[in-house]
Amino acid sequence: MNAPEYAVVVPTIGRPCLADCLRALASATGPRPAEVVVVDDRPEPRDILPVEAAGELCDRVRTLATGGRGPAAARNAGLRAVTAPWVVFLDDDVRVLPDWAERLAEDLAAADARTGGVQGRLTVPLPEDRRPTDWERGTAGLEQAAWATADMAYRAIALKEAGGFDERFRRAFREDADLALRVMDAGWTLRPGQRVTRHPVRPADRWASLAAQRGNADDVLMNRLHGADWWIRAHAPRGRLPAHLAVTGLGLAASVCAAAGHRRAAAVAGALWALGTAEFAVARIAPGPRTRDEILTMAATSAAIPPLAVRHWLTGLVRHRNAQPLGGAR
Repeated sequence: MNAPEYAVVVPTIGRPCLADCLRALASATGPRPAEVVVVDDRPEPRDILPVEAAGELCDRVRTLATGGRGPAAARNAGLRAVTAPWVVFLDDDVRVLPDWAERLAEDLAAADARTGGVQGRLTVPLPEDRRPTDWERGTAGLEQAAWATADMAYRAIALKEAGGFDERFRRAFREDADLALRVMDAGWTLRPGQRVTRHPVRPADRWASLAAQRGNADDVLMNRLHGADWWIRAHAPRGRLPAHLAVTGLGLAASVCAAAGHRRAAAVAGALWALGTAEFAVARIAPGPRTRDEILTMAATSAAIPPLAVRHWLTGLVRHRNAQPLGGAR
C-alpha cells in the first residue's frame, strides 16, 4: 500500500508528558512521518524541550516557538511549516499505540477525494479498582468527542481553504469543533478512522473544574460564529449553562430580597438555590468514588461553578459581541 505522505504537528506548553508522546510516536510501526513539528507555546521557555525522546525520528523533528498565543496559533504555525499533503495533529499528552502508523496509513489511503479529515479513536484509561472521579469522567468524555485534535488528520488543502484554526480560541477548547464546522462548510467531509490513541488522564488539582468554566466564553464565540444550533452540527454536549443561569439567579434573588427585608421571598429563593446546588452536587458525586475528599470537592465546586460559569458567559457576550466568521484561506 502506498501511504499518503503526512507530517505530525504537536503543540506543547512544555509538560513532561511530551517526551512520552514523542517516544510512542517513534515506536509506532508503519510509514514514518515526513516531518514532526513540535510547537513550543510557552510564553517564556526556560528549558529545552525533550525532543531527543523521538529517537529514530530525531532527524525529522524541528521546533518552533509561538510565545504563549494558545494551541490554535501553535497549530497554525505548525501547519504553515510543513509541506506534506496530510497533517496529523497530536496533543502532547497522548500516546499513540504501537500499530498507529500502520492504521493511519490505512485511514489516509481509504480517504476519497472530498475527505478533508480523518479522526483517530481516543481511549482514556480509567482506574479499574474504583469509580472514576469527576475529573477522570470529564477526560473520558474525549472518547465520544467529534473531531478532537488530540489525534486528527487533515488534508493541508482543506485547512487552508477553511482558513486554518481560529486564533481567537486561546484555550484548548472548542477550537477543534470550530475548525471542523468550517472545513465541512467548505464542502469537505470528515470521518472517523481506525487508528487508536491513548489519552491518559493528566494530573489536576481539586479546583480544576472551576478553571474549566472559562469555556463558557468560548461557547459564546461559537454561537456568534456558527449560530445557536452549532451544538448539534458539531456533535457537542450542550452543558448545564441554562441550569447555572437559573441557580445563580436564585442565589442573587435571595441576597437582594434579604437586603430589602423581604424575608419570606429570600427564604424561598434561598431554598430553591440550595435545592438546585444540591441536585448539581449529587449528579457529580453519585457516579464517582464517593470518597470524603471527592465529596467535599464536589460540594464546594458545585456551589461555585454556577456563578463562575455565568460570569464567564457574560464576559464572552461582551468580548465577542462583534465577532465575525473567520475570513478565507491564509
